[in-house]
Amino acid sequence: MKKLILLILPILVLTFGSCTDFLNPDTDNVLDQKKYIDEESEMYAGYIGIITKVQQIGDKAILLTDTRGEMFAPTRNTPTALYSIYNYDADLKGNAYADPAGYYDVIIACNDYLYRLKKYKDANLSSVDIEHYNALVSCTLRIKSWIYLTLGKIYGKAVWLGDEPMLEKKDLAQFEEHDLDQIINDCKTILLVGFDGIQGNISMSWKEWLDPNTATGSSVYQWWDYMTPDYKVLTAELALWSNEYQQAATILLDMMNAKFNSTTSTSVDWLRNDMNTGGGKWAALWNQAGKNPYRPATVSCIVYDYSKNQTNTLLKHFDWEVPNQFLLAPSDSGMARFDAPLNNLGTQTSDTRKNATFKKNSAGDFYFCKFHPNASNRSAFMDDVPIFIYRDGDLYLMLAEALNNLGYYAEASALINVGVNTFLNSGNILSDIFAPGWTMKTPLGGRAYADKGIRGVFSLGNRTFQTGDITAEKTKANDLAILDESMLELTGEGKVYPMLIRIARRYGDYNIVADRVCPKYTNPDEIRAKIVNDGQYFVPWKLK
Repeated sequence: MKKLILLILPILVLTFGSCTDFLNPDTDNVLDQKKYIDEESEMYAGYIGIITKVQQIGDKAILLTDTRGEMFAPTRNTPTALYSIYNYDADLKGNAYADPAGYYDVIIACNDYLYRLKKYKDANLSSVDIEHYNALVSCTLRIKSWIYLTLGKIYGKAVWLGDEPMLEKKDLAQFEEHDLDQIINDCKTILLVGFDGIQGNISMSWKEWLDPNTATGSSVYQWWDYMTPDYKVLTAELALWSNEYQQAATILLDMMNAKFNSTTSTSVDWLRNDMNTGGGKWAALWNQAGKNPYRPATVSCIVYDYSKNQTNTLLKHFDWEVPNQFLLAPSDSGMARFDAPLNNLGTQTSDTRKNATFKKNSAGDFYFCKFHPNASNRSAFMDDVPIFIYRDGDLYLMLAEALNNLGYYAEASALINVGVNTFLNSGNILSDIFAPGWTMKTPLGGRAYADKGIRGVFSLGNRTFQTGDITAEKTKANDLAILDESMLELTGEGKVYPMLIRIARRYGDYNIVADRVCPKYTNPDEIRAKIVNDGQYFVPWKLK
């Protein structure tokens, strides 16, 4: 089985061109109905085939959103296509960066795989492991939902392909085009209605299925579970996009409270404490010795291995050492956000995250080093940096956003600033919100290091939060404080710009986007007009 699983099942999917009138499939690449999964090992190999397609688009959201966001600026090496993204050009016809074909390739692969998988299951009911079948279907649904949400966040719309496989060539202009609100509902439907009576909430353990007798730390399958977006966090993010704050808060609190209460370990997953995040550990998130992400911070992550030809292009774009090309550089205004007065350093002389995000090369140019902070751990040619779908910082920022919009201002501030431990020890005992596991006194015994929040773990000064009576003005001010902190914690990860749009949509105020993006431009008034007046905050790609 272990040998068979590594022979990835070729899934026949449509290959899209870059035509902007409609996505035109290759006439030869349609699903062959006569050939489908015909042995059990191919159930697993087929799913891995989908994962390889996810690896191929893993860096795309970063390049499409952060190039237009607050952080990146062109260099002398920036290609025209990437500069057009940066410049908010309205006509991106033929632009390889903007082309969404890779995302639709994943969706069609999901539909084809589910079709094949069900056909195999129905023909082999007596022998198929139903537990495994259910989990494979569920994981596929989560990938499909996450890809649609990603399309919505980047383009503001998507062609809805439904559940049916592509059995023949089709002009995608015949499919419905859904806007962002419809896409969010589509994503929820994918997860809740599901496929073949199965919802998107079933987890799986590749290590237990394929390598049960090997210690987790020694198993080649230990990271595979992370490659599928986490159901709870994906659902919470969808809830934030649809302003369902109670649902988002409940989901995130339940999973974090349960995790933190489950052990006395100082390195319990996701807890922002001195052991996990302090003492320079933040830089290790992308720079572990070897090819694996930093486990205490990881929720869901796309993992690569350059020795197996699994790569992305992050180092190519951001790093300057040969063979990389230094195609994008950090903007002056983006870097300035890490310094006072925009960042309250408190008693510190700098934000620890700054030195792990920017460096100067031998030519005196600043470059974005977040994905390559320590050359001794990853050589310049090893373009296999992990890409986080969700990590610890996402959980804290999303939970703070949800609690703030429910009027829990002090609790939201604690997550961003001093940490829940200090908040609770100040007499704010709200056990129905934060469980004891956030502190040094867990239900199972003492823990050496408690939660210190997003900023507290770096001993930074507090970001200003409004408290007291709940008002719309205070809620908006706190949302902007959370947003500004995300530009330090999540910059360059493909998450800040979608968050800018989400909060701007909430208040109908796209100056929220322009205020944070325009300072990096030499023509800020022109860019502001494109965002605020022309509504060009989404990447303009003609799907029909």
